[in-house]
Amino acid sequence: MPEHVQERKSKITASRKLMLKSLLLAKAKEELEQEIVDKEEEKERYLNERVPPLRTSGMSLRELQELCQELHAKIDVVDEERYDIEAKVIHNTREIQDLNMKVFDLRGKFKRPNLRRVRVSADAILRSLLGSKHKVSMDLRANLKSVKKEDTEKERPVEVGDWRKNVEAMSGMEGRKKMFDAAKTAPPQ
Repeated sequence: MPEHVQERKSKITASRKLMLKSLLLAKAKEELEQEIVDKEEEKERYLNERVPPLRTSGMSLRELQELCQELHAKIDVVDEERYDIEAKVIHNTREIQDLNMKVFDLRGKFKRPNLRRVRVSADAILRSLLGSKHKVSMDLRANLKSVKKEDTEKERPVEVGDWRKNVEAMSGMEGRKKMFDAAKTAPPQ
């Protein structure tokens, strides 16, 4: 590998970069303003096409009532269209969420919800697995070994005496050796 590898120098100077950046921002701002104006014009054109201006001067009461009925009918049609579009949007958002969940599942980055701890007895678990017809009571302590306390007390001889001598005798490695030897020579039961 050559030792004097030079970093690639930019062919554009910093001042030129800054000028280009400012030109791009100015152009983007102009296009954004033009887009807003275009949307407003399209909205006005659409409203003029769909909703002609009302001329109510010189109309009789009967004609005004008919006009109101026509407007109510148009409002009902628009509300139905709006409802249909909202239903489609809701359906599409649910479908998008489902697809996102599938993507997360495929990637393995599924967010698992926090689970709460629930205390359930063994009887309740068996009832849920076997159904309510089977009444099985499970005593977990029945299968354990029973240890008698009397046997454990008999194994250790209780020495009554000066406790200081016992501590001094058992301290250090010699005391541990004595305990190990005593365990070996203990008669098996």
